Amino acid sequence: MRTECAPHLISVRSILIPEEMLFARPILLLLLLIPAFLLVMQWKLKARAVPLPFDHRPHHHRFFLAWMLDAAGSLPALVLAVVVIILAGPRRFEQPKTEQEMTNIQFCLDVSGSMNASFGSSTRYDGAMKAMNEFLTYRKGDSFGLMVFGGHYMQWVPLTTDVSAFECALPFLRPTNLPKWFHGGTFIGKALRQSEKVLLKEDEGDRMIVLFSDGASFDLRNGEDVKVAQSLNSNNITVYAIHVAEGSAPAEIAVIASITGGAVFSAGDPKALEAVFQRIDAMQQASIKRLTPDPVDNFKPFSIAALSLGGLWLLTLFGFRYTPW
Repeated sequence: MRTECAPHLISVRSILIPEEMLFARPILLLLLLIPAFLLVMQWKLKARAVPLPFDHRPHHHRFFLAWMLDAAGSLPALVLAVVVIILAGPRRFEQPKTEQEMTNIQFCLDVSGSMNASFGSSTRYDGAMKAMNEFLTYRKGDSFGLMVFGGHYMQWVPLTTDVSAFECALPFLRPTNLPKWFHGGTFIGKALRQSEKVLLKEDEGDRMIVLFSDGASFDLRNGEDVKVAQSLNSNNITVYAIHVAEGSAPAEIAVIASITGGAVFSAGDPKALEAVFQRIDAMQQASIKRLTPDPVDNFKPFSIAALSLGGLWLLTLFGFRYTPW
């Protein structure tokens, strides 16, 4: 029997009890006793009028007129009550908002000498840089960083939401413009470990590494690929590898991508490389988080009520009022 009545009790309670109102200074609501007292004085404790000679003759009882006069006399007290509520700072919860969680994306770009090889109508380096800048337009609101590597590594662009530095990097990072000691060799393992350190400095957001390379790496052999992958995976870093050359990517790269939950793509030409980024964007969508609503000031409805009551009271002063004689 209780089970059947419970829904009815809940529905009745929701009708009789209004939603809770929030106030920045609730202690000031005690001042509502003043307008309440004025209303009682107006409707219940009226002072006797001064009797005049014409009051000693019979008059018709006008209940509606008396009620209207009492209502007009109550308007100042109602205005005062609304002013007290405004002074108490009425607040409400704003509508919950959603925002995109940031993804920290670290590009690892191979700038070894072999990246000067032809790739479509340009070089592998040019194709990778063009696709990289195209990818920036897919991922609005994310944080991007750029590390270049060969025999050594260098963080060229720190993780940032300002992507203008990527557009300016093209001529400076071309392998032919770098010193020989820098672009000699391909050490992907060192670059991934250093990129891991860069991403771990960010406390918020997902972490992703997009690796560009056209060859194998000596520092990923003899089980080093598994060690690197396990470390990245333990820190929730996903690796997407793009093999910017003909044929398939080295097995070590495939192992790292597989363990971290990423994927390996082979891009044989610039158009295929652009399609790769579209696929990565679809696979690694930035998640949406729901924000807790914050209390905000809610003066508007009470201000409108105060102005309306005050205006109505002003109109009654032009003739609809008690006269002292």
